[in-house]
Amino acid sequence: QVQLVDSGGGLVQPGGSLRLSCAASGSIFTFNYMGWARQVPGKERELVAEMSSGGYIKYVDSVKGRFTVSRDITKNTVYLQMSSLKPEDTAVYYCIAKRTPGWGRFTRDYDYWGQGTQVTVSS
Repeated sequence: QVQLVDSGGGLVQPGGSLRLSCAASGSIFTFNYMGWARQVPGKERELVAEMSSGGYIKYVDSVKGRFTVSRDITKNTVYLQMSSLKPEDTAVYYCIAKRTPGWGRFTRDYDYWGQGTQVTVSS
């Protein structure tokens, strides 16, 4: 079973940048979709960005223009570059993946999850 290990979180000031990484233990083409979700304590998990195996990408409206998903197939790694960070971006970020066809509408559509990495945006 392919496992996901996400990393790269930390404390950053508003307006700053961070890059999260998600390393898969096998080929990322095992999955039809990979992406990122986030969760704030007391709130439901939120889909942030999804990438299809063909390279198409979707973002939640709140991060469009600020976050960018990319991948390095030679390293079986997916990235989330976050710029112009805001305090409301503070959350635990999870790498996610699924094999089923079709874009995910909800985080529960994804059945592979990383362990999570904390991102805190604060001055």
